[in-house]
Amino acid sequence: MRFVMFYHSLASDWNHGNAHFLRGVAAELLARGHQVAVYEPEDGWSATRLRVEHGAAPFEAFAARYPTLRGIGHRYRLETLDLDGALAGADVVMVHEWNEPALVRAVAERRQGADFLALFHDTHHRATSDPEGLARCDLGSYDAVLAFGDVLRQLYLERGWCRRAFTWHEAADARLFHPPSRPPEKTGDLVWIGNWGDDERTAELREFLIEPARSLGLRAVVHGVRYPDEARATLAAAGIEYRGWLPNFEVPEVFARHRVTVHVPRRPYTRALPGIPTIRVFEALACAIPLVSAPWEDRENLFTVGRDYLVARDGAEMTAHLRRVLAHPDEAEARAAEGRRTVLARHTCAHRVDELLAVVSDLRDGGMQAEVA
Repeated sequence: MRFVMFYHSLASDWNHGNAHFLRGVAAELLARGHQVAVYEPEDGWSATRLRVEHGAAPFEAFAARYPTLRGIGHRYRLETLDLDGALAGADVVMVHEWNEPALVRAVAERRQGADFLALFHDTHHRATSDPEGLARCDLGSYDAVLAFGDVLRQLYLERGWCRRAFTWHEAADARLFHPPSRPPEKTGDLVWIGNWGDDERTAELREFLIEPARSLGLRAVVHGVRYPDEARATLAAAGIEYRGWLPNFEVPEVFARHRVTVHVPRRPYTRALPGIPTIRVFEALACAIPLVSAPWEDRENLFTVGRDYLVARDGAEMTAHLRRVLAHPDEAEARAAEGRRTVLARHTCAHRVDELLAVVSDLRDGGMQAEVA
């Protein structure tokens, strides 16, 4: 089949975690003999910011690290895009929610009477933080929505935004995210990889990351972007080293050099859309690094708390969990190995491609109306 995908960026993961999942899915589809074309806006925010801050080197490194993805990426300007040409021969067209509403609507218009399936892919909390903006996309002609959590899937159906919706979680690219064959020397205790964001978890980062690292005197490192001066000063005062943007394909190596990582969900994913993990959970567990999470309710039973990872109810418990993980490495590594087994059994990009192809088959056959994929 020919998959045509409209996403914010394939080449840049600067403040754009969905690029991780997109790369894994595209690589898996190609490995199975499908055709894939990914269209991204020429002036996309993520790629633009990455180029401004780091030049052309990250794009060259991406091309070298993902040789099978060479040639599938196409940059466009919406005002000059030959959409009919882009869609020619498509069997499945996937449009990510981080696209201009005009593009979303244009694909919907061409879906009427066409042979391809149109899928809208949502991996954000915009359905609750900007519902009016999302409603402007007009998804009535799309065959289905792919939502990265069941609570989001239900929201689309309850608000009548679409005809069908399927749960399609993110996952780890198992080709990339795995422990190294030769573990390197540990150079630090704690690593956190994530972006500061728009004040969506400032208090939580202080409680579950910064203060525990400070009180335990950990050798701690933070990678990510959009850290204001105040945040950097707070990290420095706690003895935490801030190292800026990290290419996603270097994450496994960084995990391997540290003894533990933490998960600090953004507030919308603990309140407005509870039960949705970010891709960092899948990636960390795939790399078999011990993981301790701030409060997060796994409503869909994706993992097993206590077996795959630990959850801290507050900052004091996070401090206690981190102290125990570092004091009992054998116990922590055994738990991390369980987490990796869970990912390999259920949560890789290969699993998600299986689910995607099942959705396509169901829609082609006129099957399920609103089932979980």
